Formats: sequence, structure tokens, C-alpha cells
Amino acid sequence: MTDTSRAQRAARTSGTVRIVGAGLLGSSIGHALVALGVDVALADTSPAQLRLAIDYGAGRAARADDTPRLVVVAVPPDVVADVIARELAAHPDAVVTDVASVKLQPLRDLEARGIDLTHYIGSHPLAGRERGGAIAARADIFIGRPWVVCRDAETPASDLAVVEGLALDLGATPVEMGPEEHDRSVALVSHVPQIVASLLAGRFTDAPDSSLGLAGQGVRDTTRIAASAPELWVQILDANAAPVVDVLDALAADLAQVADALRAPDVPGARRTVADTIRRGNDGVERLPGKHGQNRRFEQLVVMVDDTPGQLGRLFGELGELDVNVEDLRLEHSPGAQFGLAEISLTPTALRRAAEGLVARGWKIASMND
Repeated sequence: MTDTSRAQRAARTSGTVRIVGAGLLGSSIGHALVALGVDVALADTSPAQLRLAIDYGAGRAARADDTPRLVVVAVPPDVVADVIARELAAHPDAVVTDVASVKLQPLRDLEARGIDLTHYIGSHPLAGRERGGAIAARADIFIGRPWVVCRDAETPASDLAVVEGLALDLGATPVEMGPEEHDRSVALVSHVPQIVASLLAGRFTDAPDSSLGLAGQGVRDTTRIAASAPELWVQILDANAAPVVDVLDALAADLAQVADALRAPDVPGARRTVADTIRRGNDGVERLPGKHGQNRRFEQLVVMVDDTPGQLGRLFGELGELDVNVEDLRLEHSPGAQFGLAEISLTPTALRRAAEGLVARGWKIASMND
């Protein structure tokens, strides 16, 4: 990216941005803004975390004479309301936003205290990593991700523009949504998946090594987020308990129905119950947005790739020579074998051309949907 394009992107965010909380999200926001030439002032209750974030280049240490235009609160859910209240009082001319994954409980807490929330706008970038802390921060984790902005009728248009400008500068897509709708939505697409992944992965703890040795990419994909920090998730789930329980109750009923069908598979209707469950899952997956938020689906081509340097680069280079654009990529390593499987997502029109062209160049195709 040229300096000119960086300046154009950074034009939406001006002045000093104060970030309270130098963990994964706070430091990642800092890295992205620093790269755009924005003055970032970091604060954290942990001196070690703050020094680490500064050493990695997420910003400078906040000073008492800072006059930020924007304050971003990036602290754990159990203290977010306290920090928002403090920052509103300390910086009355600034727009204050937070990036907590639950929006309704902090808002109700602040309203109950009678705090003037005119310049507060709750927000939430749907981005993150399994690892936390400043050391795991990355400037690019927001690119292409939704960034929910919870405005209300009293939100000044100029303040809204500041928060939405931040999201746009970081490559995210602002989405306006009320706090209740937000919390119900993340219960379904984020919080319950975390519980399901953790419960499934928990079954591995007492499993024999011979069983786990059979694990393929499917189970790894399903349980990837089970590596998340328990301390953070206890706070998130506590703050959003009611919507999460609603989804869990419905899911438990679905599981019980499938279990009953499998207990007596010869009972009339049992196999249909199982088939309808799988088909409903197909329908649900089809509704998930694809690349760049598009709803169109892609075909998959699985290519065997030798586990030697430069092979993946050669594969991409030869796909480029075939005028084939890779829409998505997933890698699976074969246990005990010196090769991996590259599952490449392509448009239907490019699938046959890619397969035939790669085979002609000596690649082995493991499978393809055609």
C-alpha cells in the first residue's frame, strides 16, 4: 500500500485516539491506526501488558494532557461499564465507544447510574483470535469483518461518523443494530458455537490416542475455537446469559430428538428425522455469507500438495496462469504422510478449467464437486 493510499484511508480518523485496554482487540486497533499515521495513546491497568503493546508498536503511553477525539474501551466485560463511565467523565469532548461482545448489560448499567450517554456509542467488531493479549494482536483482523454500531435516537450524526469512520479505517464493515438485537445475534453465531465447540472438544480429554489419531480437518474446524480463554468466556456468557440459554434450550431439544431417533432407527420416521436434521444444516450453511459478504456459493477442488518448500506457491502460480481466481483456501495435513490437501474454493465456471489444467501440469486431484 502506498503512503498516499494510507493517508486517504486514515483521513476518516483524526486527532488522538485513546485506547483503554492493550489486549488483543485494543492492541490490534492500535496497530492498524498507527500504520495509518494516527496518534494512538494506550492505557492499561497492567503495566506489563501496556509496555508489551508499546514495544510491539501498537501506540504510545497515554499522557495526562492528551485530548482525544475518540476513546476506545477494550477491557473485559465485567469492568466495561465502569471504564466507560470513567472515560466519559474524564474526556467530555470525546466520543467514547467500546468493543465488548455484549452490548445490553453495560448499557443498562450505565443508564441505571444516570450517566449522560450522549457521546457514548456501543460497538463490537466481530473479529478475534483464539489467543489473547498484546502479543497476539494483528492489524488485519478486522478486514472484511462486520463491526456492529449501536446508535440511538440521541446519537449525534457527527459522533456516529467518528465510530463508523474507525471501523472503515480498519477495513471493517459498519452494521447498525440495536443492543438487544446484537446480543441475540451473537448468542446464535458466536456464543453458543463457543459452548458447542468446548463441549465437543471436552470429550477428547479421556479419549484413547488411537481415536484422536483419526481426527481429520472436519473435527479440527468444528473445535478450533475451543482453545479460547475460559476466564474471558465466563464473563461474556454471564453478561449474555438469557439469549444464550434460549438457543441452548432449542439446541438441546434438537439433540434429544436426534438421539431418540438413533436409539430406535427402525421406528417409522426415525431415519427421516436424521435426514431432515442434516438437510436443515445444509440449508443453514447456505445462508451464511461467503467471501466479501456474498451469498453465492463456490465449488471445491482438493489438490494433493507435497510437503516440500515452494509447492503451495507453485500451485497458486499455476492457477494464476490458468486465469483461475482462488476464492478461499483450506489446508489439511495428512498424519504420517509427506503431503497435504489443499481444498480450494472456486467459482463453478472455473472448476473444470482448473482441474484439467492442473492435471496437465502434473498435479494430483484428490476430489472435486462437479
